Amino acid sequence: MSPRTEKQYQEIREEKRKLIKDKALELFALEGFDKSSISKIAKRAGISKGLLYNYFDSKEALLTAIIFEQVDIMMSFFDTNKDGVLEKHEMEYFIRQTFKLLKENPEFWKLYFMLAFQPNVMKLVEEKFMDIVQPMLERTNEFFKREGYQNPEVWTRYLGAILDGISLNYVVDPNNFPLDEIENLVVKQICGTNK
Repeated sequence: MSPRTEKQYQEIREEKRKLIKDKALELFALEGFDKSSISKIAKRAGISKGLLYNYFDSKEALLTAIIFEQVDIMMSFFDTNKDGVLEKHEMEYFIRQTFKLLKENPEFWKLYFMLAFQPNVMKLVEEKFMDIVQPMLERTNEFFKREGYQNPEVWTRYLGAILDGISLNYVVDPNNFPLDEIENLVVKQICGTNK
């Protein structure tokens, strides 16, 4: 058997990192951040605690990696051509991709809402999160202003509240929540003619 290449080692490392994040996310969503110890996460991932520390310095570092990985994914769907101007088709794409992420990763959203109600945990990510979100809010305000909406700042906050509320309701009752129909309603309201 020939020795592994650097690329193979990198792939193994990335797979292990993903496994740890996935298992930590499951545990954080199930038990909450405070009750999820590094030992429990390592056990759930089927690795030693020492090996876990080779990938993440702390439980807090693991949490921030999970959160900002999702934030980065969401940001990749926002203003897709990165020209600083949010066009109507880009807004629709962002909304639809947000719904897609909700369907694909409900565990992350459970964690998100659990964290939102744990101020001590939110402090770990709040500053960096706001640094990312603030430009997004500004571009969304500009979008609503350009589209002729009255009170664009209110519409920006309304959109955020709608997406949060939909996500929370879907996470609580995924089998009975009409997600696809609601997605179409949101797109019609935000990107249609309901000003």
